[in-house]
Amino acid sequence: MFRRVAIIGGGAAGATLLSELLERPAAQPLHLDWYTGTGTPGRGVAYGTRSERHLLNVRAAAMGMFASRPGGFLEYMQKRDPTIAGTDFLPRCWYGEYLEKETAQALARAKENGHDVRVVPYDVDAMVPEHDGVIIFQGESTTRVDAAVLAVGALTPRPLPHVDDAALASGRYVTLPWSLLADAKPDTQAHHVAVIGLGLTAVDVIVELAATWPNARFTAISRHGVLPEVHQASASLPFEDSAELVETMRDAPDIRTWLHLVREAIGHTDDWRRVIDSLRPHTPELWRLLPQADRARFLRHARWAWERARHRLPPQVAKAVQALEQQGRLKRLRGHMRGVRLTERGLRMRYTSNGSGLEQSLDADLIVQSVGLETDVRQTQHPLLQQLMTNGHIRSDPFGLGIDARPDGRLLHNGQAWPRLFALGSMLRGTLWESTAMPEIRQQARQLADRLLAD
Repeated sequence: MFRRVAIIGGGAAGATLLSELLERPAAQPLHLDWYTGTGTPGRGVAYGTRSERHLLNVRAAAMGMFASRPGGFLEYMQKRDPTIAGTDFLPRCWYGEYLEKETAQALARAKENGHDVRVVPYDVDAMVPEHDGVIIFQGESTTRVDAAVLAVGALTPRPLPHVDDAALASGRYVTLPWSLLADAKPDTQAHHVAVIGLGLTAVDVIVELAATWPNARFTAISRHGVLPEVHQASASLPFEDSAELVETMRDAPDIRTWLHLVREAIGHTDDWRRVIDSLRPHTPELWRLLPQADRARFLRHARWAWERARHRLPPQVAKAVQALEQQGRLKRLRGHMRGVRLTERGLRMRYTSNGSGLEQSLDADLIVQSVGLETDVRQTQHPLLQQLMTNGHIRSDPFGLGIDARPDGRLLHNGQAWPRLFALGSMLRGTLWESTAMPEIRQQARQLADRLLAD
């Protein structure tokens, strides 16, 4: 077993691995160094919101922190309110409280069981992986550990191309939506807010700012101009032919064949969501079977449709967005952003309409960039990942979806896997595809804990 382990990242993924390691008996006491950064340990960006308007897009019954207790979150919430049901979509801030509580309990158990846990509220500056350990540099201290795990979550978004420096310097072009929402104060001015993107985070931005700024209006632009699909109010029964569908897909790893099979399966069920949900547990395996050329084809042509169907809106949020559209406060556009510049009155965005193909312009007081998770390590400004990339210790996966790794999380360099350097969560998206939500992260954490504690 690895007796001294460093976990880098203070969000839900790092907290889950830490708790998994401390949850089970170990042959010998562990020494864990948890580098949490400056945020609240356990919450990270994903669950750091304090607004009850931001809901989980997974039902409460499936959001437990531990793979062995998937109903743990529901049990926690029902102690507070017995009327809460497993099918409910609950506020993410409540989930953040649950993660904090579970993490605090794990740390308390660590002391009782003789484990030594050091919570370091700073970022790691640099790392040097070796075949028999990993050297960690933080401030003026240097620590050697038996194994290290990168659980850094999604990366800080970079501004889209063709946004001029003056627009960025003005503070009117926002690349960090969650910071904007945390700092937004009630305002009755008739702001015009443009949002680039129409995914789950973009919807959260629109719904929250619409409540905080009751006279604001919104224009959202995306490639297809459509919102995410919506969850059913009640949970559906499992798709009865899922085993046959998955087996057929395994036998024919070709994206065109898969799309045909999925459409055919949807045609034989009363709710297409049942088919999509039945594939979720098998997605990492299917992704690994898919040849590189087919992965590229999927990312070019089908990714948007898959993510729209896979990452769905809670019904309450969908109703709130629909109400904004009916009130004339939200307008959706199909197009591509071509540039943003600062004007005397605010910002002007140039975009090409997907309908006419003509270039048009849009004036806004504020533009919020929300185009999905950033996991591309090739151009990231994350200091630690920059250092690891520059020194050749890690490499990007072929499509810029994360860090190149083995399915067990071991990171690759020069075609070989480091025996003691791992990743967990969002950075494994290129390897596993389905790697950003809690049901997948807790399973990864459990398997990695097994590996780290194995004799």
